[in-house]
Amino acid sequence: MDDKNYDKWNQIKKKISKVSLPNEFFFKEREIWWCSIGLNIGVEAYGKNDYFERPLLIFKVFNKDMIWGLPITSTIKKSTFYYPLKFNDGLRSVVITQIRTISSKRLFRKVDVISDSDFNKITDRIIGIIKSETPTFVGESRSPKAIMR
Repeated sequence: MDDKNYDKWNQIKKKISKVSLPNEFFFKEREIWWCSIGLNIGVEAYGKNDYFERPLLIFKVFNKDMIWGLPITSTIKKSTFYYPLKFNDGLRSVVITQIRTISSKRLFRKVDVISDSDFNKITDRIIGIIKSETPTFVGESRSPKAIMR
């Protein structure tokens, strides 16, 4: 049973979508922002608290409206898919596999900037993951129609 409050997230999302942004950029790559990342499905990173937020590393800025972001978690894992980062007086992990397109309307407040060295290592991990071979899976395919029945 899924006890997530998707209705509450939908109401927050409607409010966020009405936010007007300034014409100038107010965020940059390497910055960590609190971001209303939402209430997502399955293994997708999701936010917490009233605005479904979590820290997010801005990885790439495309324009004033759109970025690529990487969620940050307090869970520490030794894996190619996580990058350890000192942040907020503790050790956290950047979740490399959760890179996603984010509307800048979701950004709440800047909290930190990571070093060039850490940023370059994260970039190298992302490139390594993209270039690695995709594992093959055996099993049934699931059509959207079959899932919705």
